[in-house]
Amino acid sequence: MKALVYHGPGKKAWEEVPDPTIVNGTDAIVQVDTTTICGTDLHILKGDVPAVEEGRILGHEGVGTVVEVGSAVSRLKVGDRVIISCISSCGSCAYCQQRLPSHCLADEGAPGVGWIFGHLIDGTQAEYVRVPFAENSLHKLPEGVSDEAGIVLSDILPTGFEIGVRNGRVEPGDVVAVIGAGPVGLSAVMTSGLYGASRVIAIDLDDNRLELAKQFGATDAVNNGTDGWREQVMAMTDGLGVDTAMEAVGVPATFAAAVDLIRPGGTVANLGVHGTSVELPIQDLWIKDIAITTGLVSATTTPMLLKLVAQGKLPAEKFVTHRFGLDDFIDAYDTFGRAAETKAMKLAISR
Repeated sequence: MKALVYHGPGKKAWEEVPDPTIVNGTDAIVQVDTTTICGTDLHILKGDVPAVEEGRILGHEGVGTVVEVGSAVSRLKVGDRVIISCISSCGSCAYCQQRLPSHCLADEGAPGVGWIFGHLIDGTQAEYVRVPFAENSLHKLPEGVSDEAGIVLSDILPTGFEIGVRNGRVEPGDVVAVIGAGPVGLSAVMTSGLYGASRVIAIDLDDNRLELAKQFGATDAVNNGTDGWREQVMAMTDGLGVDTAMEAVGVPATFAAAVDLIRPGGTVANLGVHGTSVELPIQDLWIKDIAITTGLVSATTTPMLLKLVAQGKLPAEKFVTHRFGLDDFIDAYDTFGRAAETKAMKLAISR
């Protein structure tokens, strides 16, 4: 088969590799029908995730068709159309029992890490992928839910909801700021309404993404490259600051902005993947009664979000802006890597 292979920082290739095979009885082999590229893949290519070894097939999102199941798999069958979750879950370890499979102790490569696709084992940017713990890590896709909606449910939609909205302790009537209107930030914008936020302020340097944010449910959009942007946000909160500030980029400047906008008693929810340290001005924050949360998605809310997508309550397919064939993977990476220029949001890369 062919796959997108990582060959060290800045190096990748769409090339022939061996087909995956069943290793454990709980495995399934899935034909990848549609996959995509995540900002985390770009971090890997920059060298920000040193655990990713040369020769690794990248990718942790996808929709596909089951073509083989292991001897211990009974709830899935060949021909099932499935969402491949970005998180693998054994379902029985201490963390999985706490509904925290992002730290699954049974996963391959590094116990305590549930994100293994394209990280510690070969991922989904390929024609086929081996899925460990298949019954806990695949979700059957209902009729009427497209591949393009399904790939959004692999990672970004549950990430925005779980790490942004839920960790951010959003409550009815809250004012929320989402800093970074990329795919994950827009997922947080889209799902903030599920918990009753009265105002969702999207903040970004890109006016195109700010316009998209309004389509995804933002009530307000602020370009933080303009003078007086902070004062503009504070004026929307009667000068108090926002109840929840979500950092969805992963750079020091956006984390600093989130901390700067939070009101006393509020929550800073970090969604961004950081490749360098940030400054925490504890001398200013110790008195403010704020909470700072971090996290890797556990994808335990995927079944619930899938129901909302299936009923048309969350228009997940709106995230897809560009479409490619599998053999065009290098072009797809080029387009995604120049998102400010190409206006790319989520790519559907299909066989």
